[in-house]
Amino acid sequence: MNLRKEAVRRDKADPLARYRERFHLPDGIIYLDGNSLGALPKATCERMAQVVTGEWGQGLIRSWNDAGSGGAGWISLSRRVGAKIAPLIGADTEEVIACDSTSVNLFKLIAAALDMQARQAGGAGLNARKVILSEAGNFPTDLYMIAGLERQGLAERRLAERDGIAAALSGDVALLMLTHVHYKTGAMYDMRALTAAAQDAGALVLWDLSHSTGAVPVVLNDCNADFAVGCGYKYLNGGPGAPAFAYAARRHHDRLAQPLTGWFGHERPFAFVDDYAPAPGIERMLAGTPPVLGLSALEVGVDLIAEIGIANLREKSLKMGAFFLECLEQMNLTLELVSPANGAERGSQLSFRHDEAYAISQALIARGVIGDFRDPDILRLGFAPAYLSFGDLWQAADILRQVITNREWDRDQFRRRAAVT
Repeated sequence: MNLRKEAVRRDKADPLARYRERFHLPDGIIYLDGNSLGALPKATCERMAQVVTGEWGQGLIRSWNDAGSGGAGWISLSRRVGAKIAPLIGADTEEVIACDSTSVNLFKLIAAALDMQARQAGGAGLNARKVILSEAGNFPTDLYMIAGLERQGLAERRLAERDGIAAALSGDVALLMLTHVHYKTGAMYDMRALTAAAQDAGALVLWDLSHSTGAVPVVLNDCNADFAVGCGYKYLNGGPGAPAFAYAARRHHDRLAQPLTGWFGHERPFAFVDDYAPAPGIERMLAGTPPVLGLSALEVGVDLIAEIGIANLREKSLKMGAFFLECLEQMNLTLELVSPANGAERGSQLSFRHDEAYAISQALIARGVIGDFRDPDILRLGFAPAYLSFGDLWQAADILRQVITNREWDRDQFRRRAAVT
């Protein structure tokens, strides 16, 4: 098969191809890093100009009450954006709120889960569960947040290898915290099975959806999940440092006591009283003043991904991963695949192990193919179906072949580590 012609044929038949024009994509660049930072939707520029010059510039502080569509005001942004994210992760609109960063939301929900377990045990005594079980090699911030609580004597971190998670669910585990799609390999957990196993052992479950949301189908409520977090700047295209989101199943809301009791999580923030009383429902997950600019940009990305549809994105993603591997095979380029070979078991990325992965990634960038590197030896290529074409993938595979077979990576300039890899 002539894969170059096949790429053209697939692009002509692709029902999502028209969405490519909805994103800013620099000429001469093949962007395979949307799993780290999503591309810029064109509508975001217009929306940000409206927020800055109109709502902020003209409306000033009045915009907290009356800015935006329907005059709902900035005050509703966290709830409004959270409600739009909810269907993308299989949650109800009252269970998701957009706020803070993934790291901060992890801390809040870990602490809340430990508090729930302590109260279940009748107080914070010796019988309270304190063990948080996670995967060795999980994304660092997830593990660091456990460590912060561990230093305060509130938690005990326990790590298990990926295939040993279920067996490690002993009777002292308070919380199972896992990343649904692994950031480095793209391997995807069976959310339903592990949630059930943890709950059968008396543990609560917190899922990190940072590499899932906007890329793969997620059905939190159907899986009876307890808690989840996720970021807004990858497949949701919310921009660098975009606000994250937090999910808490409705059945937990009345018992949810998060530790960062800031004024926006108060039941009446503008009553300005001395004593804290939590807001009803998911709004108690708020803390400080919401970042209006970030939430406004994120809302554009969420709207666009919702318009395209997760099922459509996943269908194309699976085809793109298989096509890229087929290109490498036909080009006789042998690389060690560390992502699951079965597309149904991985997210929207392919990761390869190579001793010179960093230099290869830099050589690819120099040729206009932007992927990324994860220490110590992983070349990571993300597929964002909303704006990638099959032609992009054929060309990227061919450039990767040239970079490796011609040893284009073998230069000092490509070995010098930048601050961000």
